[in-house]
Amino acid sequence: MKLSLHEVAKVVEAQNSISEFEDVPLYQIEFDSRKIEKGDLFLPLKGVMDGHDYIEKAFENGAAATFSEKVIEGRPYVLVKDCLKAFQQLAHYYIEKMRLDVIAVTGSNGKTSTKDMIEAVLATTYKTYKTQGNYNNEIGLPYTIFHMPDDTEKIVLEMGQDHMGDIKLLSEIAEPHIAVVTLIGEAHLEFFGSREKIAEGKMQITEGMDSHGILLAPGDPIVDPYLPENQMVIRFGDQQEIYVKDIQENKNSLTFTTNVLDKAVTLPLSGKYNATNAMLAAYVGKLLAVAEEDIIEALENVQLTKNRTEWKVAANGADILSDVYNANPTAMRLILETFAQIDANKDGKKIAVLADMKELGPTSVDLHKQLITALNPDQIQDLIFYGDDIEGLAQLASQMYPIGKVYFFKKTDEIDQFDQMKQHLKEILGSHDQILLKGSNSMNLAQLVQDLV
Repeated sequence: MKLSLHEVAKVVEAQNSISEFEDVPLYQIEFDSRKIEKGDLFLPLKGVMDGHDYIEKAFENGAAATFSEKVIEGRPYVLVKDCLKAFQQLAHYYIEKMRLDVIAVTGSNGKTSTKDMIEAVLATTYKTYKTQGNYNNEIGLPYTIFHMPDDTEKIVLEMGQDHMGDIKLLSEIAEPHIAVVTLIGEAHLEFFGSREKIAEGKMQITEGMDSHGILLAPGDPIVDPYLPENQMVIRFGDQQEIYVKDIQENKNSLTFTTNVLDKAVTLPLSGKYNATNAMLAAYVGKLLAVAEEDIIEALENVQLTKNRTEWKVAANGADILSDVYNANPTAMRLILETFAQIDANKDGKKIAVLADMKELGPTSVDLHKQLITALNPDQIQDLIFYGDDIEGLAQLASQMYPIGKVYFFKKTDEIDQFDQMKQHLKEILGSHDQILLKGSNSMNLAQLVQDLV
Protein backbone atom coordinates (compact mmCIF):
# COMPACT_ATOMS: atom_id res chain seq x y z
CA MET A 1 0.00 0.00 0.00
CA LYS A 2 1.44 3.37 -1.02
CA LEU A 3 0.17 5.77 1.64
CA SER A 4 1.76 7.75 4.47
CA LEU A 5 0.19 8.84 7.74
CA HIS A 6 0.12 12.54 6.87
CA GLU A 7 -1.31 11.77 3.43
CA VAL A 8 -4.15 9.77 4.99
CA ALA A 9 -4.88 12.58 7.46
CA LYS A 10 -5.06 15.14 4.66
CA VAL A 11 -7.37 13.01 2.49
CA VAL A 12 -9.90 12.32 5.24
CA GLU A 13 -9.62 15.85 6.68
CA ALA A 14 -8.47 14.80 10.13
CA GLN A 15 -10.00 16.80 12.96
CA ASN A 16 -6.84 16.71 15.03
CA SER A 17 -3.36 18.12 14.47
CA ILE A 18 -1.41 15.33 12.80
CA SER A 19 1.86 17.31 12.55
CA GLU A 20 2.90 16.21 16.03
CA PHE A 21 3.20 12.64 14.71
CA GLU A 22 5.99 11.46 12.43
CA ASP A 23 4.98 11.06 8.79
CA VAL A 24 5.57 7.33 8.40
CA PRO A 25 4.69 4.95 5.54
CA LEU A 26 1.68 2.74 6.27
CA TYR A 27 1.91 -0.83 5.11
CA GLN A 28 -1.70 -1.96 5.36
CA ILE A 29 -5.12 -1.13 6.81
CA GLU A 30 -6.81 -3.71 9.04
CA PHE A 31 -10.06 -3.62 11.01
CA ASP A 32 -9.19 -6.78 12.98
CA SER A 33 -6.62 -5.98 15.66
CA ARG A 34 -5.44 -9.61 15.55
CA LYS A 35 -4.29 -9.13 11.94
CA ILE A 36 -2.32 -5.97 12.65
CA GLU A 37 1.38 -6.16 11.83
CA LYS A 38 4.18 -3.64 12.31
CA GLY A 39 3.53 -0.43 10.38
CA ASP A 40 -0.19 -0.98 9.76
CA LEU A 41 -3.07 1.49 10.21
CA PHE A 42 -5.88 0.24 12.45
CA LEU A 43 -9.52 0.86 11.52
CA PRO A 44 -11.82 0.59 14.57
CA LEU A 45 -15.29 -0.16 13.23
CA LYS A 46 -18.50 -0.29 15.23
CA GLY A 47 -20.51 -3.48 14.95
CA VAL A 48 -21.46 -6.11 17.50
CA MET A 49 -18.32 -4.89 19.26
CA ASP A 50 -16.72 -1.43 19.12
CA GLY A 51 -13.32 -1.53 17.48
CA HIS A 52 -12.23 1.41 19.62
CA ASP A 53 -11.99 -1.06 22.50
CA TYR A 54 -9.17 -2.81 20.63
CA ILE A 55 -7.04 0.22 19.72
CA GLU A 56 -4.48 -0.48 22.42
CA LYS A 57 -4.29 -4.13 21.34
CA ALA A 58 -3.63 -2.97 17.78
CA PHE A 59 -0.71 -0.83 18.97
CA GLU A 60 0.66 -3.74 20.99
CA ASN A 61 0.65 -5.77 17.76
CA GLY A 62 2.65 -3.10 15.94
CA ALA A 63 0.19 -0.57 14.54
CA ALA A 64 1.83 2.66 13.39
CA ALA A 65 -1.38 4.64 13.87
CA THR A 66 -5.14 4.31 14.12
CA PHE A 67 -8.28 5.98 12.95
CA SER A 68 -10.49 7.07 15.84
CA GLU A 69 -13.77 8.82 16.53
CA LYS A 70 -12.46 9.70 20.02
CA VAL A 71 -9.50 11.71 21.29
CA ILE A 72 -6.52 9.50 22.11
CA GLU A 73 -3.60 10.41 24.35
CA GLY A 74 -0.04 9.40 23.58
CA ARG A 75 -0.63 7.49 20.34
CA PRO A 76 -0.50 8.52 16.64
CA TYR A 77 -4.09 8.76 15.43
CA VAL A 78 -6.36 10.33 12.82
CA LEU A 79 -9.50 11.80 14.37
CA VAL A 80 -12.62 11.53 12.18
CA LYS A 81 -16.38 11.71 12.69
CA ASP A 82 -17.04 8.31 11.13
CA CYS A 83 -14.31 5.71 10.67
CA LEU A 84 -16.18 3.74 8.00
CA LYS A 85 -16.86 6.84 5.89
CA ALA A 86 -13.23 7.91 6.23
CA PHE A 87 -12.17 4.43 5.11
CA GLN A 88 -14.41 4.68 2.04
CA GLN A 89 -13.23 8.22 1.25
CA LEU A 90 -9.61 7.06 1.45
CA ALA A 91 -10.34 4.08 -0.83
CA HIS A 92 -11.81 6.44 -3.43
CA TYR A 93 -8.67 8.58 -3.27
CA TYR A 94 -6.41 5.51 -3.50
CA ILE A 95 -8.13 4.21 -6.64
CA GLU A 96 -7.53 7.58 -8.31
CA LYS A 97 -3.95 7.75 -7.07
CA MET A 98 -3.07 4.29 -8.45
CA ARG A 99 -4.40 5.16 -11.93
CA LEU A 100 -5.60 1.66 -12.79
CA ASP A 101 -8.58 0.31 -14.70
CA VAL A 102 -11.51 -0.74 -12.52
CA ILE A 103 -13.93 -3.42 -13.75
CA ALA A 104 -17.05 -3.67 -11.58
CA VAL A 105 -19.36 -6.70 -11.57
CA THR A 106 -22.81 -7.08 -10.04
CA GLY A 107 -25.94 -9.15 -10.64
CA SER A 108 -28.43 -11.37 -8.86
CA ASN A 109 -26.59 -14.45 -10.12
CA GLY A 110 -23.21 -15.10 -11.63
CA LYS A 111 -21.31 -12.07 -10.35
CA THR A 112 -18.67 -14.07 -8.49
CA SER A 113 -18.08 -16.52 -11.34
CA THR A 114 -17.96 -13.66 -13.86
CA LYS A 115 -15.51 -11.78 -11.63
CA ASP A 116 -13.30 -14.87 -11.47
CA MET A 117 -13.40 -15.31 -15.24
CA ILE A 118 -12.64 -11.65 -15.97
CA GLU A 119 -9.68 -11.77 -13.61
CA ALA A 120 -8.39 -14.95 -15.27
CA VAL A 121 -8.63 -13.37 -18.71
CA LEU A 122 -6.98 -10.08 -17.74
CA ALA A 123 -4.25 -11.79 -15.71
CA THR A 124 -2.83 -13.25 -18.93
CA THR A 125 -1.77 -9.74 -19.96
CA TYR A 126 -1.87 -7.44 -16.91
CA LYS A 127 -1.07 -7.42 -13.22
CA THR A 128 -4.63 -8.10 -12.03
CA TYR A 129 -6.32 -8.31 -8.64
CA LYS A 130 -9.91 -9.24 -7.73
CA THR A 131 -12.33 -9.23 -4.83
CA GLN A 132 -11.38 -12.07 -2.51
CA GLY A 133 -14.20 -14.29 -1.25
CA ASN A 134 -17.38 -12.30 -0.67
CA TYR A 135 -15.74 -8.97 0.26
CA ASN A 136 -18.23 -7.10 -1.91
CA ASN A 137 -19.93 -4.65 0.46
CA GLU A 138 -19.28 -1.21 1.95
CA ILE A 139 -16.42 -2.61 4.05
CA GLY A 140 -15.17 -5.42 1.81
CA LEU A 141 -14.79 -3.35 -1.35
CA PRO A 142 -12.50 -0.66 0.12
CA TYR A 143 -10.63 -3.42 1.99
CA THR A 144 -10.02 -5.11 -1.37
CA ILE A 145 -8.72 -1.86 -2.85
CA PHE A 146 -6.13 -1.40 -0.12
CA HIS A 147 -5.00 -5.02 -0.25
CA MET A 148 -4.21 -5.12 -3.95
CA PRO A 149 -0.48 -5.42 -4.77
CA ASP A 150 1.28 -2.13 -5.45
CA ASP A 151 1.93 -3.07 -9.10
CA THR A 152 -1.72 -3.81 -9.91
CA GLU A 153 -2.84 -2.57 -13.35
CA LYS A 154 -6.43 -3.87 -13.43
CA ILE A 155 -8.74 -4.57 -10.51
CA VAL A 156 -11.99 -6.55 -10.76
CA LEU A 157 -14.41 -5.56 -8.00
CA GLU A 158 -17.55 -7.49 -7.15
CA MET A 159 -20.40 -5.31 -5.90
CA GLY A 160 -23.22 -6.75 -3.79
CA GLN A 161 -26.43 -5.16 -2.61
CA ASP A 162 -28.79 -5.78 0.28
CA HIS A 163 -30.59 -2.44 0.13
CA MET A 164 -31.21 0.35 -2.36
CA GLY A 165 -28.18 2.61 -2.66
CA ASP A 166 -25.56 -0.04 -1.82
CA ILE A 167 -24.32 -0.32 -5.40
CA LYS A 168 -24.39 3.47 -5.86
CA LEU A 169 -22.04 3.89 -2.90
CA LEU A 170 -19.66 1.20 -4.14
CA SER A 171 -19.62 2.59 -7.67
CA GLU A 172 -18.85 6.08 -6.42
CA ILE A 173 -15.97 4.73 -4.35
CA ALA A 174 -14.45 2.70 -7.19
CA GLU A 175 -15.32 4.79 -10.27
CA PRO A 176 -15.36 1.80 -12.65
CA HIS A 177 -14.21 2.07 -16.25
CA ILE A 178 -16.20 -1.03 -17.25
CA ALA A 179 -19.33 -2.23 -15.44
CA VAL A 180 -21.02 -5.62 -15.86
CA VAL A 181 -24.56 -6.49 -14.72
CA THR A 182 -24.93 -10.25 -15.13
CA LEU A 183 -28.63 -10.85 -14.42
CA ILE A 184 -31.63 -9.40 -12.60
CA GLY A 185 -33.22 -12.04 -10.38
CA GLU A 186 -35.06 -12.07 -7.07
CA ALA A 187 -32.12 -11.94 -4.62
CA HIS A 188 -32.96 -9.83 -1.53
CA LEU A 189 -36.53 -9.34 -2.78
CA GLU A 190 -37.53 -8.92 0.87
CA PHE A 191 -35.67 -5.60 1.00
CA PHE A 192 -36.54 -4.32 -2.48
CA GLY A 193 -40.15 -5.39 -2.96
CA SER A 194 -39.97 -6.07 -6.71
CA ARG A 195 -37.61 -7.10 -9.51
CA GLU A 196 -37.97 -3.59 -10.90
CA LYS A 197 -36.47 -2.15 -7.72
CA ILE A 198 -33.73 -4.80 -7.78
CA ALA A 199 -32.96 -3.74 -11.36
CA GLU A 200 -32.88 -0.08 -10.33
CA GLY A 201 -30.44 -0.88 -7.53
CA LYS A 202 -28.15 -3.00 -9.71
CA MET A 203 -28.06 -0.43 -12.48
CA GLN A 204 -26.69 2.15 -10.06
CA ILE A 205 -23.34 0.54 -10.86
CA THR A 206 -22.97 3.31 -13.44
CA GLU A 207 -23.23 6.13 -10.87
CA GLY A 208 -19.46 6.35 -10.42
CA MET A 209 -18.61 6.03 -14.13
CA ASP A 210 -17.63 8.96 -16.32
CA SER A 211 -18.72 9.54 -19.92
CA HIS A 212 -16.04 7.14 -21.20
CA GLY A 213 -17.47 4.25 -19.18
CA ILE A 214 -18.80 1.07 -20.77
CA LEU A 215 -21.75 -0.89 -19.38
CA LEU A 216 -22.53 -4.52 -20.23
CA ALA A 217 -26.21 -5.10 -19.41
CA PRO A 218 -28.59 -8.02 -20.04
CA GLY A 219 -31.18 -7.76 -22.80
CA ASP A 220 -33.89 -8.13 -20.14
CA PRO A 221 -36.35 -5.22 -20.73
CA ILE A 222 -36.58 -4.73 -16.97
CA VAL A 223 -33.32 -2.74 -17.06
CA ASP A 224 -34.37 -0.47 -19.93
CA PRO A 225 -35.65 2.41 -17.75
CA TYR A 226 -32.33 2.53 -15.90
CA LEU A 227 -29.88 2.52 -18.81
CA PRO A 228 -27.47 5.49 -18.69
CA GLU A 229 -27.55 8.14 -21.39
CA ASN A 230 -23.94 9.27 -21.18
CA GLN A 231 -22.09 5.94 -21.37
CA MET A 232 -21.63 3.23 -23.97
CA VAL A 233 -24.10 0.37 -23.38
CA ILE A 234 -23.59 -3.16 -24.75
CA ARG A 235 -26.57 -5.51 -24.38
CA PHE A 236 -26.13 -9.28 -24.24
CA GLY A 237 -28.45 -12.25 -24.66
CA ASP A 238 -30.64 -13.70 -27.41
CA GLN A 239 -30.94 -11.31 -30.36
CA GLN A 240 -28.66 -8.78 -28.62
CA GLU A 241 -25.29 -7.30 -29.61
CA ILE A 242 -23.31 -10.13 -28.06
CA TYR A 243 -24.63 -13.64 -27.46
CA VAL A 244 -23.77 -17.31 -26.99
CA LYS A 245 -25.00 -20.23 -29.06
CA ASP A 246 -24.39 -23.92 -29.75
CA ILE A 247 -24.08 -24.83 -26.06
CA GLN A 248 -23.09 -28.43 -25.37
CA GLU A 249 -23.23 -29.36 -21.70
CA ASN A 250 -21.56 -32.29 -19.97
CA LYS A 251 -21.09 -33.21 -16.34
CA ASN A 252 -17.74 -31.48 -15.96
CA SER A 253 -17.52 -29.23 -18.99
CA LEU A 254 -19.39 -26.84 -21.23
CA THR A 255 -18.66 -26.02 -24.87
CA PHE A 256 -20.13 -22.99 -26.61
CA THR A 257 -19.55 -20.44 -29.32
CA THR A 258 -20.09 -16.69 -29.17
CA ASN A 259 -19.90 -13.83 -31.63
CA VAL A 260 -17.28 -12.30 -29.31
CA LEU A 261 -14.73 -14.98 -30.28
CA ASP A 262 -13.80 -16.71 -33.54
CA LYS A 263 -13.39 -20.15 -31.94
CA ALA A 264 -15.47 -22.37 -29.69
CA VAL A 265 -14.61 -22.43 -25.98
CA THR A 266 -14.74 -25.43 -23.62
CA LEU A 267 -15.05 -24.47 -19.96
CA PRO A 268 -14.05 -26.90 -17.19
CA LEU A 269 -17.48 -26.19 -15.64
CA SER A 270 -21.09 -27.20 -16.00
CA GLY A 271 -24.11 -24.90 -16.09
CA LYS A 272 -25.34 -23.15 -19.24
CA TYR A 273 -25.29 -19.82 -17.42
CA ASN A 274 -21.49 -20.09 -17.23
CA ALA A 275 -21.35 -19.73 -21.02
CA THR A 276 -22.83 -16.24 -20.65
CA ASN A 277 -20.46 -15.42 -17.80
CA ALA A 278 -17.50 -16.53 -19.92
CA MET A 279 -18.74 -14.50 -22.89
CA LEU A 280 -18.84 -11.39 -20.70
CA ALA A 281 -15.29 -12.06 -19.51
CA ALA A 282 -14.16 -12.52 -23.11
CA TYR A 283 -15.76 -9.23 -24.14
CA VAL A 284 -14.08 -7.37 -21.28
CA GLY A 285 -10.81 -8.93 -22.38
CA LYS A 286 -11.36 -7.71 -25.93
CA LEU A 287 -12.16 -4.20 -24.67
CA LEU A 288 -8.83 -4.17 -22.85
CA ALA A 289 -6.81 -5.56 -25.78
CA VAL A 290 -6.21 -9.09 -24.51
CA ALA A 291 -5.30 -11.43 -27.37
CA GLU A 292 -8.02 -13.92 -28.33
CA GLU A 293 -5.76 -16.94 -27.83
CA ASP A 294 -5.03 -15.74 -24.29
CA ILE A 295 -8.73 -15.23 -23.60
CA ILE A 296 -9.59 -18.76 -24.71
CA GLU A 297 -6.70 -20.34 -22.81
CA ALA A 298 -7.69 -18.48 -19.63
CA LEU A 299 -11.33 -19.54 -19.86
CA GLU A 300 -10.49 -23.15 -20.61
CA ASN A 301 -8.38 -23.31 -17.44
CA VAL A 302 -10.43 -21.06 -15.17
CA GLN A 303 -10.86 -21.87 -11.48
CA LEU A 304 -13.85 -20.42 -9.67
CA THR A 305 -14.34 -19.36 -6.07
CA LYS A 306 -15.26 -22.40 -3.98
CA ASN A 307 -18.81 -23.27 -2.91
CA ARG A 308 -20.30 -22.15 -6.19
CA THR A 309 -21.31 -24.90 -8.62
CA GLU A 310 -18.79 -27.58 -7.77
CA TRP A 311 -18.64 -31.34 -8.27
CA LYS A 312 -17.45 -33.44 -5.33
CA VAL A 313 -17.36 -37.16 -4.57
CA ALA A 314 -19.22 -38.64 -1.60
CA ALA A 315 -17.57 -41.17 0.69
CA ASN A 316 -19.59 -43.95 -0.96
CA GLY A 317 -18.59 -42.85 -4.48
CA ALA A 318 -21.73 -40.89 -5.41
CA ASP A 319 -21.34 -37.66 -7.39
CA ILE A 320 -22.27 -34.46 -5.52
CA LEU A 321 -23.17 -31.24 -7.33
CA SER A 322 -22.71 -28.64 -4.58
CA ASP A 323 -24.21 -25.17 -5.05
CA VAL A 324 -24.77 -24.15 -1.46
CA TYR A 325 -23.38 -20.63 -1.18
CA ASN A 326 -26.64 -18.82 -1.87
CA ALA A 327 -29.99 -19.22 -3.57
CA ASN A 328 -32.86 -17.37 -5.22
CA PRO A 329 -35.55 -18.61 -7.61
CA THR A 330 -33.56 -17.78 -10.75
CA ALA A 331 -30.44 -19.53 -9.49
CA MET A 332 -32.45 -22.53 -8.26
CA ARG A 333 -34.20 -22.94 -11.60
CA LEU A 334 -30.93 -22.68 -13.54
CA ILE A 335 -29.11 -25.31 -11.48
CA LEU A 336 -32.09 -27.68 -11.61
CA GLU A 337 -32.12 -27.31 -15.40
CA THR A 338 -28.40 -28.08 -15.54
CA PHE A 339 -28.69 -31.07 -13.21
CA ALA A 340 -31.67 -32.49 -15.11
CA GLN A 341 -29.90 -32.36 -18.46
CA ILE A 342 -26.65 -34.02 -17.37
CA ASP A 343 -26.50 -37.71 -18.33
CA ALA A 344 -27.22 -39.99 -15.38
CA ASN A 345 -24.62 -42.51 -14.25
CA LYS A 346 -25.21 -46.10 -15.25
CA ASP A 347 -27.28 -47.88 -12.59
CA GLY A 348 -27.69 -44.61 -10.71
CA LYS A 349 -30.50 -42.20 -9.92
CA LYS A 350 -30.63 -38.44 -9.42
CA ILE A 351 -31.48 -36.86 -6.08
CA ALA A 352 -32.06 -33.16 -5.40
CA VAL A 353 -31.80 -31.66 -1.91
CA LEU A 354 -33.43 -28.23 -1.99
CA ALA A 355 -33.50 -25.86 0.97
CA ASP A 356 -35.16 -22.52 1.71
CA MET A 357 -34.24 -19.47 -0.34
CA LYS A 358 -33.97 -16.55 2.07
CA GLU A 359 -34.81 -12.83 1.86
CA LEU A 360 -37.67 -13.21 -0.63
CA GLY A 361 -40.19 -11.23 1.40
CA PRO A 362 -43.96 -11.83 1.72
CA THR A 363 -44.14 -13.71 -1.60
CA SER A 364 -41.51 -16.23 -0.53
CA VAL A 365 -43.84 -19.25 -0.27
CA ASP A 366 -45.31 -18.58 -3.72
CA LEU A 367 -41.85 -18.08 -5.26
CA HIS A 368 -40.80 -21.44 -3.86
CA LYS A 369 -43.95 -23.10 -5.24
CA GLN A 370 -43.30 -21.74 -8.73
CA LEU A 371 -40.25 -23.99 -8.97
CA ILE A 372 -42.54 -27.00 -9.41
CA THR A 373 -42.25 -26.44 -13.17
CA ALA A 374 -38.49 -27.14 -12.91
CA LEU A 375 -39.06 -30.61 -11.41
CA ASN A 376 -39.68 -33.76 -13.43
CA PRO A 377 -39.67 -37.33 -11.99
CA ASP A 378 -38.25 -38.63 -15.27
CA GLN A 379 -35.17 -36.42 -14.85
CA ILE A 380 -34.73 -36.19 -11.06
CA GLN A 381 -36.03 -39.26 -9.28
CA ASP A 382 -35.84 -38.36 -5.57
CA LEU A 383 -36.49 -35.03 -3.86
CA ILE A 384 -35.61 -33.89 -0.36
CA PHE A 385 -36.88 -30.50 0.83
CA TYR A 386 -35.53 -28.76 3.92
CA GLY A 387 -36.75 -25.59 5.57
CA ASP A 388 -39.99 -23.74 6.19
CA ASP A 389 -41.10 -21.67 3.18
CA ILE A 390 -40.23 -24.56 0.87
CA GLU A 391 -42.89 -26.85 2.41
CA GLY A 392 -45.52 -25.74 -0.13
CA LEU A 393 -43.22 -26.79 -2.99
CA ALA A 394 -42.70 -30.14 -1.27
CA GLN A 395 -46.47 -30.66 -1.11
CA LEU A 396 -46.86 -29.89 -4.82
CA ALA A 397 -44.00 -32.24 -5.70
CA SER A 398 -45.52 -35.06 -3.64
CA GLN A 399 -48.63 -34.86 -5.84
CA MET A 400 -46.51 -35.24 -8.99
CA TYR A 401 -43.96 -37.82 -7.81
CA PRO A 402 -44.48 -41.49 -6.88
CA ILE A 403 -45.08 -42.29 -3.22
CA GLY A 404 -41.84 -42.44 -1.22
CA LYS A 405 -39.87 -40.23 -3.59
CA VAL A 406 -40.48 -36.86 -1.90
CA TYR A 407 -39.48 -36.05 1.67
CA PHE A 408 -39.77 -32.83 3.65
CA PHE A 409 -37.70 -31.99 6.72
CA LYS A 410 -38.55 -28.92 8.76
CA LYS A 411 -36.26 -26.11 9.90
CA THR A 412 -37.75 -23.31 11.98
CA ASP A 413 -36.66 -21.49 15.12
CA GLU A 414 -38.27 -24.27 17.17
CA ILE A 415 -37.60 -27.35 15.04
CA ASP A 416 -34.55 -28.42 13.04
CA GLN A 417 -34.67 -31.84 11.40
CA PHE A 418 -31.21 -31.57 9.84
CA ASP A 419 -29.96 -34.80 11.42
CA GLN A 420 -33.05 -36.72 10.27
CA MET A 421 -32.55 -35.39 6.76
CA LYS A 422 -28.92 -36.41 6.76
CA GLN A 423 -29.77 -39.91 7.97
CA HIS A 424 -32.46 -40.35 5.32
CA LEU A 425 -30.14 -39.13 2.59
CA LYS A 426 -27.40 -41.55 3.60
CA GLU A 427 -29.93 -44.38 3.49
CA ILE A 428 -31.10 -43.67 -0.07
CA LEU A 429 -27.83 -42.43 -1.63
CA GLY A 430 -26.31 -45.15 -3.80
CA SER A 431 -22.71 -45.30 -4.96
CA HIS A 432 -23.69 -44.62 -8.60
CA ASP A 433 -26.11 -41.79 -7.82
CA GLN A 434 -25.83 -38.09 -8.56
CA ILE A 435 -27.04 -35.61 -5.96
CA LEU A 436 -27.64 -31.87 -6.20
CA LEU A 437 -27.66 -29.66 -3.08
CA LYS A 438 -28.96 -26.11 -3.39
CA GLY A 439 -30.13 -23.58 -0.81
CA SER A 440 -29.29 -20.32 0.91
CA ASN A 441 -26.05 -20.26 2.86
CA SER A 442 -27.84 -19.97 6.20
CA MET A 443 -29.51 -23.34 5.60
CA ASN A 444 -26.14 -25.00 6.28
CA LEU A 445 -26.16 -27.38 3.33
CA ALA A 446 -22.38 -26.89 3.18
CA GLN A 447 -22.24 -28.97 6.37
CA LEU A 448 -24.32 -31.68 4.70
CA VAL A 449 -21.92 -31.72 1.75
CA GLN A 450 -19.00 -32.04 4.15
CA ASP A 451 -20.73 -34.89 6.01
CA LEU A 452 -21.39 -36.77 2.78
CA VAL A 453 -17.80 -36.36 1.62
